[in-house]
Amino acid sequence: MNNTYTIKFDIEKEPLLKQKLETNGFKFQDAPYTFWRAQNNNLTATLYKSGKLLVQGKGIEDFISVTLNSIQGLSGDGLLLKAQDGKMLNQVQHDNGQVKDDILKPKYSSWIGTDESGKGDYFGPLVVAGVLVDEENIKKLSGFNIQDSKKMKDSLIERVAPQIKANSTFSVVVINPLKYNELYSKFKNLNNLLAWGHARVIENILEKKPCQNALSDKFGNESLIKNALMKNGKTINLEQRTKAESDLAVAAASILARNEFVQRIKNLSLEHGMDFQKGASPKVREQASAFVKKYGFEALKNIAKLHFKTTKELH
Repeated sequence: MNNTYTIKFDIEKEPLLKQKLETNGFKFQDAPYTFWRAQNNNLTATLYKSGKLLVQGKGIEDFISVTLNSIQGLSGDGLLLKAQDGKMLNQVQHDNGQVKDDILKPKYSSWIGTDESGKGDYFGPLVVAGVLVDEENIKKLSGFNIQDSKKMKDSLIERVAPQIKANSTFSVVVINPLKYNELYSKFKNLNNLLAWGHARVIENILEKKPCQNALSDKFGNESLIKNALMKNGKTINLEQRTKAESDLAVAAASILARNEFVQRIKNLSLEHGMDFQKGASPKVREQASAFVKKYGFEALKNIAKLHFKTTKELH
């Protein structure tokens, strides 16, 4: 059963919303009493001449976070309500007519989003990135095609990543396989290693610009990143939640992390004369076996994450 979402929209921002939807692959058609009706595979958005915006379908939460919340000046008709504690409340009206209030995401004037790429890939590094979004750059970043990198083609990520870097305070930490294997032996746990990486990018950004808030995807105990933070980050308000990539800063960080990972994989492939595959498929195991035959098992630590079961399957 699909959800329905309604908001009073500032019609002066209609061209900006239309442009953003077009960029995200929506198709437009005329409808009575409307500016337009836009559709993709999952959602239908209808903007009426009265200013009422009706959104129907699946993935409404992502649509709100990535698209609507990135357009400044949205007014709430009981839909986006700013509570006294500074959090944004989202009212989603279901088909049965009931309205349920959910906390959608923190709404800060300044916050750091962090994300990683490469943790599920046998070959290549683990890359963790962070992006600071504040009043100085939020409008600029909102004009780019920023969304969860898993929903974007690598070719588009490659074009958007430099725009993010040029308009934000950011950090990209690359943990190459050799260092990754060393750290994994030390931490004995992937989540601890991830927490270390996320903490480093937060610390790096705080050295460049002060910020009181940080948001990351939830991948383990919430104390992991907090405990890994050093002096600069000990007092930061750190939130971790599932599907955090719907947040603008986290999505931007995911793009930087993914872009760096893809470039590093390309470099490894050129260096060793092998087109290293992403992931941990049987094809990856075949490539690892071929690499060992050519360079020796000891060299594997320089290009791969050795704790993967792929390594055991090579024996």
